[in-house]
Amino acid sequence: MSFISDSQLRSYRKSVQLSYKTLNESLREFKAESKYFKTKIFLSHKHDELEHLEGAISFLKNHGVEVYVDWLDDGMPKTTSGVTAVRIKEKIKENDKFIFLATEAAINSKWCNWELGLGDAAKYINNIAILPIRKDNIEFSGSEYLQIYPYIVHYDDYKYELDGDLFGYWKPGTYVVFPKSKGNERVISLSDWLKS
Repeated sequence: MSFISDSQLRSYRKSVQLSYKTLNESLREFKAESKYFKTKIFLSHKHDELEHLEGAISFLKNHGVEVYVDWLDDGMPKTTSGVTAVRIKEKIKENDKFIFLATEAAINSKWCNWELGLGDAAKYINNIAILPIRKDNIEFSGSEYLQIYPYIVHYDDYKYELDGDLFGYWKPGTYVVFPKSKGNERVISLSDWLKS
């Protein structure tokens, strides 16, 4: 099991294949194509981490979903205000799923933590997930409170261990792992979770 790394996330970026486009052009294209998909995701992220954002959107869109990004919303005010907060609250409730793009900077962001709290209230436990992004060759440190949420991981092999105990065998792929409840832990494929 492993959390997705910076370099893995970068490999999903559309601008890697389309290098003549800027990050903003690529992100605006995501917005334009969103209307054709079914499951809608509110993606909480740190605003100045555009490369992470673009990689995460590409990664999620490979699963046939619509991704909502607040600052690409034409209905958002130009400057941050109480209206911004109200609109974010509405959008978190309106979208089917909530995913927190958990980089170290996002974990330390007041806005991201506020959004996570709203996502918790509106989507817990079946429609919220953490997408932890670790720096290359460094373990993800996260924060203790993130342990109560389902999280997205990638398995390279069939054997799945949790805290040193064999939990099961899974095909290589991306999964959502739910926190232990009554001694059990639920693991489902990301595709199935997005469809549920």
